[in-house]
Amino acid sequence: MPARKREAVPDAGGSPRLGRSRPRHGERVIRIGLIAAALVSIATTIGIVVSLIEPSVRFFGEVSAKEFFTGTQWTPLFEPARYGVLPLVAATLLITVIALLVALPLGLASAIYLSEYATPRTRGVLKPALELLAGIPTVVFGFFALKFLTPRLQGIWPWGEGPDIFNALSAGLVMGMMIIPTIASLSEDALSAVPHSLRDGAYAMGASKRVVATTVVVPAALSGIVAAFVLGVSRAVGETMIVAIASGNRPNLTWNPLEAMQTMTGFIAQAASGDVPVGTVDYHTLFAVGLLLFTLTFAMNAVSIRLVRRFREVYE
Repeated sequence: MPARKREAVPDAGGSPRLGRSRPRHGERVIRIGLIAAALVSIATTIGIVVSLIEPSVRFFGEVSAKEFFTGTQWTPLFEPARYGVLPLVAATLLITVIALLVALPLGLASAIYLSEYATPRTRGVLKPALELLAGIPTVVFGFFALKFLTPRLQGIWPWGEGPDIFNALSAGLVMGMMIIPTIASLSEDALSAVPHSLRDGAYAMGASKRVVATTVVVPAALSGIVAAFVLGVSRAVGETMIVAIASGNRPNLTWNPLEAMQTMTGFIAQAASGDVPVGTVDYHTLFAVGLLLFTLTFAMNAVSIRLVRRFREVYE
């Protein structure tokens, strides 16, 4: 006969005795829902990879991998066609570096101020205002870079002709402004999660607020700060509208940020919005560049996971 489930039976004193409780079907439903949500995320990632691999294999069946990864000319939509992706990769990396030079110090400084210096009332006003900046559409940032920032840079440039109408400098600066809220908000959450006992111990040793913030709190929250940095980098690498509007659409293998250039996402946006016949090599270039972009962001996320695990601090 099947075993009967035990229930909490009160003893002589009226206190319930320990036993197996009745099954909680609501928790089981919640657990199944959470597992389904995780599986949807995994299935989406797998679907993206599968959709990129097949056209990319067809592309590399007609274009050599050596030409793609080492070529310095990118003109797949013109004659003669050239498929060297280095100009797109160089432009992507250059604009990303400019954005990080703006976003990393400003974002971390904002996080330290909100966590260690700002009063609760000031934090309650500034943090929502900072996060509101993250809700501005990127196309607005792109036109801001093109119509406002670039003319100002051309007017104050101290030597030479200054930046071109389309240039990497304006795109990188505005992209840095765009990712500041992401880095600042996540870093501030990591800093606020550090136990106050660490701060109190440092203050008891006579440390100043600056010393506590820079030598105690920041190292203790390093794993969260690294995760915020990597998320900002991934967003900068995958940004489309700012670079498509402000940096131009001319593949240009140069490290001069004053010139126009085209990133990987900018090319995808340009080619996908044009009249490219489906099934041709020109069409397959979209997927080859997309697969390369996906590989770069995946590698950065893998590195970030290793760094987070290495520097993670667990507090009780």
